Order: sequence, then structure tokens, then C-alpha cells
Amino acid sequence: MAVLLIGCFLLLSWHAARASAETGEKKQDNRTVVVDPGHGGKDPGMTGAGGLEEKGINLEISLKLRDILEKRGFNVVLTRDTDRGLYDEDASGKKLQDLQRRTELIRKAEPLLTVSIHQNSYSDPDVKGPQVFYFQGSNEGKSLAEALQKSLNEKLEIADPRSVKGNSSYYLLKKSPSVTVIAECGFLTNPSEVEKLQDEAYQYKVAEALTGGIEAYLARGE
Repeated sequence: MAVLLIGCFLLLSWHAARASAETGEKKQDNRTVVVDPGHGGKDPGMTGAGGLEEKGINLEISLKLRDILEKRGFNVVLTRDTDRGLYDEDASGKKLQDLQRRTELIRKAEPLLTVSIHQNSYSDPDVKGPQVFYFQGSNEGKSLAEALQKSLNEKLEIADPRSVKGNSSYYLLKKSPSVTVIAECGFLTNPSEVEKLQDEAYQYKVAEALTGGIEAYLARGE
């Protein structure tokens, strides 16, 4: 009887160790990143100088970011890849439903991290430059934001660089189950930045800078 019990114990221990190892390998092999192009469909986001709608710029940068990340070996999940919102047409609270569905997509993807792409605005048209937001109190969120901010400031050659900013009210930052940041790539209220953001080469430059920040963040523990 004692021999049987010991045998059962060893077998259970072996199965537990194997399951633990497989879980560890799965986490190590996880190369999934969620890229979230903000707004879409009936929600244009910010409308900037010259009538430029934020939703379109967000999508263009996100698609380029996806392509670059995939070439670097990442599995990329986009919350949208066309000009659409994640809401039902007959929904009374389209904005909330849209955000809830984005959050659910992130939960299902179980990504290493999530980057939500947006554009900024301000009353002073001279204000410009990218700025990355993270959930206030999240150390990992702050680390990711700082890595992205540094890469954006350096690779876009920002003369007057901005710093990361914590936020505790943005829905996606509060509700996302993964490390999540919002990357405001520029100000649509600044005419010179509006011109840049419509340029495909500059959009690629932004996407490359974001990729560099993601890779720098993930390389910290290596």
C-alpha cells in the first residue's frame, strides 16, 4: 500500500512539473501584441486642422505598426483593420459598447502588451509632439510608456520632447487585462504636425519608433 501511495505521489508530481513547464514555455513563446487603432466608424475622434479625422490616421499608423511587428516575429491582433467601430448600429451607448468590446478582444488575445494608437489636441496650436499615457499606479504600464516615449522622441527627432503621463480615468487603461498604454502620436491641432501625420513615410517612421519602444521594453529582463 505504501509503495502504491508513493508511486501515485511521484506520478502526480511529474504531471504537475510537466504542466508547470508547459505553462512556462507557453508564456515564453508568447509573442502576441494587441494594436488598437482608436475610434472608427461613426466616431471620428479628434477633427484637426483642415478637417483631418483622427480615426483614419490611427488606422494607417496601426496597420504599418502591425506589418513591422509581424516582420520582427510578433503575432499582432488588431482591434479593427477597417474604418468601423466595435458597436452594434442599434446600440444606445455605442461608445461604451465599443470600448467594452476592445477590452474583451484584449482579454481573449492574452497579449504581452497592448498599444492603443491615438492623436492629441490642445487649445494652443503651437503645442506638438508625441505623448504616451499609462494607467496611474501601474509600474509595468509606466515602464512600457517610458520605453515608447523615449523611442518616439529620439527617432522622430522631437526638439521639445514630452514626458509620459499617468492617467486613472481612461476606460481602456482602467479595464484592460494586459499592460496597456495609449500612444498619442501627435497633435491634430498643430498644422505642421497634421501635415507630417498625413505623410506615409512619416507614418512608417512613427510605427518604427513604436516598434523600437516595444522591443526595448521587452528586452529589459534579458
